[in-house]
Amino acid sequence: MSGSLSSPWLRRFAFGTALVTLALIAVGGLVTSHEAGMAVPDWPNTYGYNMFLFPISKWMGGILYEHSHRLVASLVGLLTTVMAGWLWVRETRKGARWIGVVAIVAVILLMGVRKLPVFIALAGLAPVAIGFSLYRLRRQEDTGLRWWGMIAFAAVILQGVLGGLRVVLFKDEIGIFHAALAQLFFVLICLIALFATDWWRNLAPAPAAPSPLSRVFLATTLLIFVQLVLGATMRHQHAGLAIPDFPLAYGKLWPAMDNQAILAYNQQRVEIVAANPITAFQISLQMVHRLLALAIVVGVGFCAWTSRRSLGWRNPVSKLALLWMGLVLAQGVLGAATIWSNKAADVATGHVVIGALCLATGAMVTTVSRRLAGSRVASVQVAARTTVPLHGQPVENYH
Repeated sequence: MSGSLSSPWLRRFAFGTALVTLALIAVGGLVTSHEAGMAVPDWPNTYGYNMFLFPISKWMGGILYEHSHRLVASLVGLLTTVMAGWLWVRETRKGARWIGVVAIVAVILLMGVRKLPVFIALAGLAPVAIGFSLYRLRRQEDTGLRWWGMIAFAAVILQGVLGGLRVVLFKDEIGIFHAALAQLFFVLICLIALFATDWWRNLAPAPAAPSPLSRVFLATTLLIFVQLVLGATMRHQHAGLAIPDFPLAYGKLWPAMDNQAILAYNQQRVEIVAANPITAFQISLQMVHRLLALAIVVGVGFCAWTSRRSLGWRNPVSKLALLWMGLVLAQGVLGAATIWSNKAADVATGHVVIGALCLATGAMVTTVSRRLAGSRVASVQVAARTTVPLHGQPVENYH
């Protein structure tokens, strides 16, 4: 890879950006846990003020959480922009360098216009930029971090606009996409931080075809992402306590969901913020969420056991898989505690944060396992070419 990987300051900056992004997810969790998503009804302003000039004296109640979310999101956007520009400047020369810098500056200036049509246009261009960057990564043998930085830059713009549109259009469905993209963005920043380490650079020269173990890691990670999307759907439908008991559901392994049962559930339903009526669909959604959680525990446990059995405990993949297992178990406990505590905001937020860490850890263990598989394949191929004799000569001499 390029010389950017030798920069300790870049590694620290990428790691710091990942931490701030995790903090943003935590604040976002507080927003949904406190039902404060519409505490500030306008965007990009805050009650008519420029959000950076909104008086601290007015930071009260739900406004505190929603306005803080916007400020931390702005910080993540700034850090991502700096990181993308840093990577681009370090890894390009002459004309290409200036084209990238001008493009980044132009986008920042357009964001400063603070007009909804401009925001929507930039959000529409973001998937195009992401697709082009992925194409460039696929075409290049040296998958320079500059393209990963551009993907992050485009993603943070799309994420910010989705958050604003959720307020302007008052659509919970947009909030679900916003939450899902937040998880993927955190994974992306974590991977950039991983790729920026000397440890990654020295792990292997290039990845090969994924091993069966890495495929299992990937499938389990995708399962976690689906689970997080289900969780976001429940939160934005205000159905976090559609089932108020655990491990049973209304005292049964599978609750009744006929009209009479739903009517009885709603009559006894009590939440911290409000008593919102629930539907059979919301109960089904939470039951699927519980079953999927069990499947994830089994899947991650299998990954940890298999990696230890195949690679030994000293292998980096085994260590990451063990950490992954610990996070998933902690996530399960927090999920149960969310119900037992009647959806206490701090517990529910912790559940969201650990979920993000589970997804990011799964993505990293998948990536590292693929990298190490490539290293082993390359080592075997080199050994076969150079050390296996054929009539007294190395095999490679006969090609």
